[in-house]
Amino acid sequence: MNEPGGHAAPRSWRDRQLVQLTLVRFREFVREPEVLFWVFVFPILMAAGLGVAFRSRPIDTVTVAVVEPAAPAIGIAGLLAARKNIVVRELREDSALAALRTGKVALIAIGDGDGHVRYRYDPARDESRVARLLFDDALQRALGRGDPVAALDDHVTERGSRYIDFVIPGLLGMNLLGSGVWGIGFALVDMRRKRLLKRFIATPMSRSLFLLSFILSRLGLLVLEVAFLIGFGVIVFHVPLSGPIWALAVVCVLGSLCFSGLGLLIASRARTIEGASGLMNAAMLPMWIFGGVFFSSSKFPAVMQPLVRVIPLTAVNNALRANMLEGASFVAMLPELAIVAAWTAVCFGLALRLFRWR
Repeated sequence: MNEPGGHAAPRSWRDRQLVQLTLVRFREFVREPEVLFWVFVFPILMAAGLGVAFRSRPIDTVTVAVVEPAAPAIGIAGLLAARKNIVVRELREDSALAALRTGKVALIAIGDGDGHVRYRYDPARDESRVARLLFDDALQRALGRGDPVAALDDHVTERGSRYIDFVIPGLLGMNLLGSGVWGIGFALVDMRRKRLLKRFIATPMSRSLFLLSFILSRLGLLVLEVAFLIGFGVIVFHVPLSGPIWALAVVCVLGSLCFSGLGLLIASRARTIEGASGLMNAAMLPMWIFGGVFFSSSKFPAVMQPLVRVIPLTAVNNALRANMLEGASFVAMLPELAIVAAWTAVCFGLALRLFRWR
């Protein structure tokens, strides 16, 4: 490897260069409190919030507005007032419509003097559809309807099937993406903006060593980053780790390298923070939407699935969930890892070719 001036550097000197450059990256990181917050604290706060918001609850409670005439034929409110999973609110029709529109109730049940009940709700709202089924079933039973077939419930709660189990790997993948792209990309652009990169041209340092120092510092911080988030999920929410730890480590390292390469590529020519921010958002926003962070990427139409599967964040999240929740073998994760490896090679190859000091 040659220096910027074209002379070969001794190997021992190159090694000392790499060590010092990597230490500089670490010092820059720990001296920025806001970076520490976004890398370590923010993912844990988000995991805690989502875990509490979507915690397992023993019973679904729905709020229903009941509108009845002065002389009701059924007396809906009285029949269902004692139901534990249904909160009945007796309202006038205009007040009930306002409550439905603002999300204060999930369903309106309108009775009349002839013994009929009309349900008013938005079929696009999941809670409204559930409320309609629960309320109507309870009302029919209260009026004497019997079941022709006796049914027994056998409740099963499995680790790995909860929403928090699903979202922790997604948050880990999102954190790998953000810290790789923002952490490396912003640092390079800021150095170019301050004309520090221009000064490095006169030093006995190769471009590859300079860029490699960013990657090594990123991998060093990766251990703490992954340990914090996964450790929090395991200790607080008992998120399972079904697969081998070494396979999980491989997925995290490869994912971090991929997103670090993407950060290098974005920062290879950008000269301003504003320009880099636009490029980073343009690259990351589609991955946040289609990458399966907060909901499964399989929810997108079948015609979009080939494109969704080749997105690097989708592949990383699928591999993380396969390892943590399903206990998949390393061989079973090879298709996802191959996608991530391909993105890594392309991003680093283009970044090294396009990188400019000025």
